[in-house]
Amino acid sequence: MSTLFALSSPEVSPSDDDLQELQPRLTSDDATVRRLALIELAELEDEAHAPWLAWALRDPDPAIRADVAARLAYWEQPVVLNALVDALHDEVPAVREAAAYSLAEIKQADSGTLLLPALEGAQGFVLASLLHAIKELRLPGSLNAALRATNDRDAIVRLAAVGVLGWLKDASALPVLTHLAAHDPDPEVRRAAVGALGLGQGHDAQVQPGLLGALRDPVWRVREEAAATLGKLKLPEAVTPLTQSLQDAYWQVRQLSARALGRLKAVQAVDALITHALQHDIANLRKEACVALGEIGHASALPALTVGSQDPDPEVRKMARLAITLIQQRVAV
Repeated sequence: MSTLFALSSPEVSPSDDDLQELQPRLTSDDATVRRLALIELAELEDEAHAPWLAWALRDPDPAIRADVAARLAYWEQPVVLNALVDALHDEVPAVREAAAYSLAEIKQADSGTLLLPALEGAQGFVLASLLHAIKELRLPGSLNAALRATNDRDAIVRLAAVGVLGWLKDASALPVLTHLAAHDPDPEVRRAAVGALGLGQGHDAQVQPGLLGALRDPVWRVREEAAATLGKLKLPEAVTPLTQSLQDAYWQVRQLSARALGRLKAVQAVDALITHALQHDIANLRKEACVALGEIGHASALPALTVGSQDPDPEVRKMARLAITLIQQRVAV
């Protein structure tokens, strides 16, 4: 082990018996000895030991750095966070990935605020990891950085930026998200942008065209996300496009379209649900059709649901019978 590295180790408090006992092994020339000592130290879960664990992220042995980085998930002391940010630049991929994993486990807004300065000048994997780490913390100070990152040439950065914007639910981001949903060259970014639009105000005039357009995306995963988002937002304008999506080449898109139409209680879609979903070869789609028809509650679906109650799949039979009961109760009122 580097003598310089050993000499840079933090001080040991005379009152810390655990650290007094572990220090000789923590600074041992033997990497295996150091690693086992660091495991013991981490398992003590004593915040006073944070400087030592942060110090270990500069260990000469990359396996130790990776192990320690992974064990620092949920440690939110500034010295640890700063060390994990530094580890995102490590020359060894396993260390970088472990550091990114631990940073993503941050739960406190104050901790996320400490990461904001690191966004300036960050690129590629580092920037994407930082954005992912602060995503669910909804930090107002992250808005501008995320908006800038949506123009990054790296898709993983744009994807992480969309995640931040979706959680922020800031109306000022809607034009950017709408543009990404329609025009980003990466399908995963488009898909994420479509989902993020669902976290905002779906009735916004600029959101509707983006979501409806996404139902025609060339990639089925994007179309699937669009159907799911339209269902969450319950946009009346989506009934006709969603009904058309019941004929999508991918049953997964049909399934989410059926679910959305059920939530919209779209009576005008009953015939299409029966023809293009309830009579499909895929049992999951037939089941979803039953659920949707039950939610819509129109008596015209009863004959088809009666047939569905004898379906070879037990889940389809169950949902068909439940839908029949729901419709009969509604008709009786």
